[in-house]
Amino acid sequence: MVQNMFRTGFLVRATHTLLTWVITLVLFLHNTDLRKCEERGELLLPVLFFLLVVLSVLLYFAVSLMDPGFILSDTVKGAQGSHEEMESMIPQTSTPRLRRCGYCLLQQQPMRAKHCQTCKHCVRRFDHHCPWIENCVGERNHRWFIVYLMVQLLTLLWALHIALSGISPSVTWELWFRVNGFLLAALGVVGVFSVVVALLLGCHLYLASINCTTWEFMSRHRISYLKNCESEENPFDRGIFCNLWDFFCICRTVVWEKMYHRTTTNSV
Repeated sequence: MVQNMFRTGFLVRATHTLLTWVITLVLFLHNTDLRKCEERGELLLPVLFFLLVVLSVLLYFAVSLMDPGFILSDTVKGAQGSHEEMESMIPQTSTPRLRRCGYCLLQQQPMRAKHCQTCKHCVRRFDHHCPWIENCVGERNHRWFIVYLMVQLLTLLWALHIALSGISPSVTWELWFRVNGFLLAALGVVGVFSVVVALLLGCHLYLASINCTTWEFMSRHRISYLKNCESEENPFDRGIFCNLWDFFCICRTVVWEKMYHRTTTNSV
């Protein structure tokens, strides 16, 4: 039973939720701006902050539990016909052939897909497996992962400001640490997470703007459809505006083999 809890990510999700609400409770109970607003009867800011925390938790669970784009098997009805149709659309002279997955025995692994050994499935437009959400980030949940990072960063920065507002002076260092201990602990946790989330958000926005994934960026030299490209060439790049528009606004499965062919054809 304990092993199943680890495998399903229950412990990670429970830890995230518990940590979030403990820090929120610390910020509300100490003499912070939130507490002062409550005492004055000004409930707008406390309510907005509470709703932002709730939104961040809901987005966390949405991204964590969402199907990232698993490719279940070749045995799905109609899969063979769709694969034959896909191959007929792809000029084999310019595009690498579809690969066979050696782990889940998928006969034709779509371009930009990769097998995740943690999730035990191939994932479309695989980006990475995130241990904090205990799920892969792929074609179906990558945009929501970035939206979650945006909301989480906003929540953390606001919490950082609230925690700083509650630090009160004392006569001695010992008394100061005793009075502000919980706030200092919350400040440390929120500060570390703010830096991590800001770096993650910046990296993922950059990768989305050039239509690249973390896996492709880190392992370019080992990926069959990228290793023969020039160092600065990206066969999926359509320009920053189109890349971001497609990433955030186009909710459909993309046949990347067609995109690859069009890009290479245009570049010639």
